[in-house]
Amino acid sequence: MSSRDPKARAKSKSPERSGSDRDARIAWPHDWPESGSKERKIHGYLTGTIGRDIVSGAYPQGSLLPSVDEMCARFSVSRTAIREAYSFLGSKSLIVAKPKVGTRVRPATEWNLIDPEVLAWHVQSGPTEGFVTDLFVLRQAIEPTAAALAATRRSKEALAKIAIAFADMTARGDGAGDLIEADLRFHMGILDAAGNHFFAALGGLIHTSLQCAFGFSWAGAERIQRDRLRQHEAILRAIELGSPEDARARMGELLRDSLEDIREYLDKGERKPEPSAAQSPGRRASPPSGPSTESRRRAATRQSSTGAKR
Repeated sequence: MSSRDPKARAKSKSPERSGSDRDARIAWPHDWPESGSKERKIHGYLTGTIGRDIVSGAYPQGSLLPSVDEMCARFSVSRTAIREAYSFLGSKSLIVAKPKVGTRVRPATEWNLIDPEVLAWHVQSGPTEGFVTDLFVLRQAIEPTAAALAATRRSKEALAKIAIAFADMTARGDGAGDLIEADLRFHMGILDAAGNHFFAALGGLIHTSLQCAFGFSWAGAERIQRDRLRQHEAILRAIELGSPEDARARMGELLRDSLEDIREYLDKGERKPEPSAAQSPGRRASPPSGPSTESRRRAATRQSSTGAKR
């Protein structure tokens, strides 16, 4: 069998992933995708894995990524697959390739953070306090205004959706996953009720940021959850009564208090360090030591078994 056969290369043992990845607050959720063509599965796996490694700082800003050959050895895939993954990540402004130099990680200030996939990779790799704070700055710039516009328009259909979401939040007030889903519907309902097409254009970005924030803000004490439910109710009542400035103020208060909830939650455990800045120019970053989660070991085992049957 040819040494270029990806199934044969899959027999090699996957090294352990670094401790920073094992300790991430949000578990590494991805295995090989279950749907689509084999090429699409590989592409999604490669881009997701390398993308998370970049945003988490495993490949520092300014460092050179491992060569195509090194990546082929790490992932047991073809050179074409790696090049396509690098091209995809380049389109999101995470990396840049230069002839006779290599592929370098761009500064974080140049990353396309409004891209839903880039934002999701931040969430999946374990967001830092600074990252979550930046998300709340974004929310503070948009959601209070959206609440005021919703109170001005007072669309019956939109109000009904917000009210149903709040009713579901009240019924699920034990902090379970369904509470987060209902909270998400509440906030997205207000964005829709604002009737602003630009808010709708940012829907994917805001949706992902809300999912990230809610995973922390509902993890606090029961008292905090009761207080936040009352604040959501105050926002709903202000919108129903057509009080735009009151709706704006109540939303601003909720966001400020929710951010403090998250900081309190993060203070209870070990904070994830901020991603490292650029390392010495020309120095190639060492690849992360590889997946260590059980799902990735299963993926490697499946590939190895397939290769052994040939």
